[in-house]
Amino acid sequence: MARASYSIIAFLRQNPRNTQNPTQIRNLTVGSGGGDDDGENLKQIQNQNQEQLHKKQENFAEIAKQVSKITRTRPRWESTLLSEFPSFDFSDPGFFNELLKQQGNVLLSLRFFLWLNSQGCVLLDSSSCNMLFDALVEAKAYNPAMGFLKYTNFSPETGSLESYIRCLCEGGLVEEAGDVFDQLKGRGVCPSIATWNSALLGSIRAGRIDIVWKLYGEMMECGVVADVDTVGYLIHATCEDNKVLKGYQLLRQVMEDGVVPGNAAFNKLISGLCKQRCYSRISGLLYTMIAKNRAPDIFTYQEIIHGLCKNRKQREGFRIFNDLKDRGYAPDRVMYTTMIHGLCKKRLLAGARKLWFEMIRKGFLPNEYTYNVLIHGFCQSGDLKKAQKLYTEMCDRGYGETTVSYNTMIAGFCFHGRTTKARKLFEEMSRKRIVRDVITYNTLIQGFCKKGNIVESTDLLEELLAQGLQPSASSYTPLIKSLCQKGNVQKAKELWNDMQRRGLKPAVCTCDYIITGLCKHGNATEGMEWLAAMLKSDLRPRQDTLERLIRCLSRSDRLDDALLVLDSMFKIGYVLRKSICHFLISKLCKENSHLFETCLGEIMENN
Repeated sequence: MARASYSIIAFLRQNPRNTQNPTQIRNLTVGSGGGDDDGENLKQIQNQNQEQLHKKQENFAEIAKQVSKITRTRPRWESTLLSEFPSFDFSDPGFFNELLKQQGNVLLSLRFFLWLNSQGCVLLDSSSCNMLFDALVEAKAYNPAMGFLKYTNFSPETGSLESYIRCLCEGGLVEEAGDVFDQLKGRGVCPSIATWNSALLGSIRAGRIDIVWKLYGEMMECGVVADVDTVGYLIHATCEDNKVLKGYQLLRQVMEDGVVPGNAAFNKLISGLCKQRCYSRISGLLYTMIAKNRAPDIFTYQEIIHGLCKNRKQREGFRIFNDLKDRGYAPDRVMYTTMIHGLCKKRLLAGARKLWFEMIRKGFLPNEYTYNVLIHGFCQSGDLKKAQKLYTEMCDRGYGETTVSYNTMIAGFCFHGRTTKARKLFEEMSRKRIVRDVITYNTLIQGFCKKGNIVESTDLLEELLAQGLQPSASSYTPLIKSLCQKGNVQKAKELWNDMQRRGLKPAVCTCDYIITGLCKHGNATEGMEWLAAMLKSDLRPRQDTLERLIRCLSRSDRLDDALLVLDSMFKIGYVLRKSICHFLISKLCKENSHLFETCLGEIMENN
């Protein structure tokens, strides 16, 4: 037997006499045809219905308030809620809507919804589902929103789906957003330009430039007209795709059509052009920005200064930095740090320190990154006392207890051969529960290899692997180099094979070290095999490596192979140095072989 709705039960309880006098009810609903009594009776019924509805809403509000408090304060309310409200129908959509308003926590509302369904209650209507879904989307709860859709198989309204796309894109779930685009397409709906732009921006932030171009293609198919934001995102995407000149051409094209992107697009282009050292185009862009009412801001110049410093043009960057101050711009902490870093890389420590104190006078206190930049500069210049003093100051300010700061000091000590001090800092990290990352291990491995301590370096590599860290090529390269120099080429090759098994791409110089090590022990045959493998993989061996192999082959009286290596050396673009030339001529004269002289003559003539 179906359960009576709550409104009927409430009405009967409030009007018990009505159940004993059915005639009275009939008299209220059936009239004689338009008399005053009939109109009055109808009015009474309407008033009673409104009063019932009002009482029902008041009752919903009161119970929703109680249930909200219970679900907020009791961990396992699901097991007792029904017993506390035995006669109440929780599945009424009106009650759930009231609960959603009162609860103020959409995740608790979702939990209540799931509990309600677990009790075998009828699913809420589409209006309530839309209300809950919209609340989840508004709260940026994209994972619960996805789970809600899968659980209910509910189909949200079109506007809700567009908001859902924007929510997913902000959370970096651009592939899932693409599926929602397909749903809208299936309904014959084209999303608004704001939704398309949100998806483009989300794809860029997620590093999915492939999805950017896919979405843009679909935009064109739908006939959506790109706006100024769209253009800015497309320019950003070309730069991320390392197609800066394509972005530059796109900018020129849209400006001819009267569209001028915001400063962010110009700044991204300037950053990309700095990487490619296209400084003439950067100058042109600055003039364009001014002409198009897009005055370069501090971030524009920050990109230029950063690009110059990164490309070893610190003096030019410093000149622009000072020029900005003269023109009234106020550099922020980021720009000061960038410039200090650039000067430190150029070993201009006096200028870096001057900027440091100037920055503090301007009210910008150095942060952890600024401290590490100057500490690294002192370490590189060999002034470890100042580096240690600055490090202590950084720790006193609460910045020192991090992986980055420890790595900076460890690198400084290793650079100057003070591996004992570096090792103490390494152990200190463990005691203070500071994470030691792969950079920490790699720095120490390289430091001990420079000191010739292969045992210590090998132990560190094994510890790195035992900790479950993912090694890099830099974890192996210093060890392979040291092993080859010490004559243990077999162990070096084992490490090489281990790199291959782990899917690591060795640095080109690693092959050079192994070939040099083989030559040192007179193993020219295997050296030739490694060289052939390098050339087949389009790797460029060092000139010193080729010359060592030529000498090794010549000493083994394999002059024909030596001349083949010489020919390869010329094809790569190396110039024959006097020392190796004299060595070859001396060897050929001893052999007194006309054939080898002819071959050498042909090689010299062709190259």
